[in-house]
Amino acid sequence: MKKSKISIDKINNAIKKIVEQIEVSEFKPEMIVSINRGGCIPGVYLSHYFKKPHNIIDVKSLKADSGNKFSLLINSIKDNKRILIIDDINDSGETFNIVKKIFIKSNCEIRFAALINNISSKIKIDYHGQLIDKKNNPVWYVFPWEYWW
Repeated sequence: MKKSKISIDKINNAIKKIVEQIEVSEFKPEMIVSINRGGCIPGVYLSHYFKKPHNIIDVKSLKADSGNKFSLLINSIKDNKRILIIDDINDSGETFNIVKKIFIKSNCEIRFAALINNISSKIKIDYHGQLIDKKNNPVWYVFPWEYWW
């Protein structure tokens, strides 16, 4: 599979596009939740921009965990009714789908964002920085935090 390195300038532009889309939608996040690890850097950017708390969810741990850690996370956000969940890429949709199931009983308004959104994904997200179609152009995207050294 062909690889494409994403520059930090493209990351910054993608985050700006996400912010613009959020503002146009009038969604006012009360907490930013990043999907570990790819969502952490854009999540911190958005947390600073919106001046809202930031939390992290590790989907790999979720698959191995009985759910106790995630019950604590849900309990810690119960007063935050509008949650923005961010990841670097919405590829197949599997990760966002797992997270969606975690938050379904939270009684929160959840919105999803990704720097790169694959239109062939199983799940539709609310905000994105760039649209791709991996079905027609199967490229592996490499983010700056994956190659900086």
